[in-house]
Amino acid sequence: MRRRRLEPLRVRPFGRLLASYTVNDLGDAIGVVALSVLVYDRTESVAPTAGFFLVAKFLPALLATGLIAHLDRYGLRRTLPALYATEALVFAVLAFLATGDRFFLPLVLVLGALDGTLAITGRGLTRGAVAVLLQPKELLTEGNALMNLGFAASSVFGAALAGGLISAFGLSAALLVDAASFLAIAAVLLVARDLPDPGHVDRTPWRQRFRDGLEFARDHKPVRTLLIGQALALICFTIVVPIEVIYAKESLGTSSAGFGILMSSWGAGIVLGSLVFLWLRNRVGLAMILLSSAAVGLAYLGMAQAQTLLVACAMSVVGGTGNGVQWVAVMTALQEATPGEFQARMSGLLESLGAAMPGVGFLAGGLIVAIGSPRSAFAIAGAGILALVALAAIVRPVVGLRPQRRPEAPSGVA
Repeated sequence: MRRRRLEPLRVRPFGRLLASYTVNDLGDAIGVVALSVLVYDRTESVAPTAGFFLVAKFLPALLATGLIAHLDRYGLRRTLPALYATEALVFAVLAFLATGDRFFLPLVLVLGALDGTLAITGRGLTRGAVAVLLQPKELLTEGNALMNLGFAASSVFGAALAGGLISAFGLSAALLVDAASFLAIAAVLLVARDLPDPGHVDRTPWRQRFRDGLEFARDHKPVRTLLIGQALALICFTIVVPIEVIYAKESLGTSSAGFGILMSSWGAGIVLGSLVFLWLRNRVGLAMILLSSAAVGLAYLGMAQAQTLLVACAMSVVGGTGNGVQWVAVMTALQEATPGEFQARMSGLLESLGAAMPGVGFLAGGLIVAIGSPRSAFAIAGAGILALVALAAIVRPVVGLRPQRRPEAPSGVA
């Protein structure tokens, strides 16, 4: 059983794809923290910092799906190294702008948007390739579980690593480390001769490929249900994110150290959830999606009522565990419902939703706290999640069904 869970590592080139995906997530986490600090330190204003988050997260979500539609016609050996090399160049330029008097806010914002777009595109292409590679071998669930462990590690350690690098070596050094990591993974992928390659280039215009992908998502009911449901769930999941520090200090009366412990508890839960998903690999489907979503909802309701840091941390571990299962369960169900030719585009669309919908959740959370309190935000978010779970349980949409696919070359990739 244990060998089965690690079997995807024996399928070439999954190991390289896993490494590149993890480095992409880790680099994205380091970059967001470093650039947020850079913008705030140089402008000493909240508005430009908020603007950076808008262009670095929300804008790329709108751009990446079209870029994926353009690039997924080519082999990964051409596209992924180019993407990561470009990200390395972007961070090198940002490191240059972070030294001395070279800071120029408009250019930093443009480069932040470019990096965010490249990051989502890389993740979408990689997820699509993993699905095409592992689904015929019936190892997709195991592969996604391993990729989720990489994502969990990046989520837990990325921000902390960024803070440590900035404190020890400064902003420019942290950005250069990020650039070096992307350059290294680009070099690793460039010399990989076993990355999926379709063998021919689809000459269909990218706009048509983009429209085809949206039409498939609209017309294929399981895919449409998963995407819409996850978009709504992400709004509820992220309502509490911008007010967690207020919740910790005002509602719980704890210190900055206590806030850090609360955040670490959620991260620990994500790691635990990733391990749970790996253990429950044969039970992926609607039930797992609903149960993991409900765990997040119940955790939020528990945190709304918690009077001590200990209880809040316990609820945070429960919520993080659900979080660690939910995303990868939805991704796996989406991939199993998608034919090979659309894998990269649907994975990229889900990744884009993961970047865009939190912006709506952040705004809703701020408004709720302005009207009520942090506890109100947790209560409303939890109730919203459980309402979505109840609706899905009643409607019982069919997810995770493998469609009939057209014959394709074993080495092909969407």
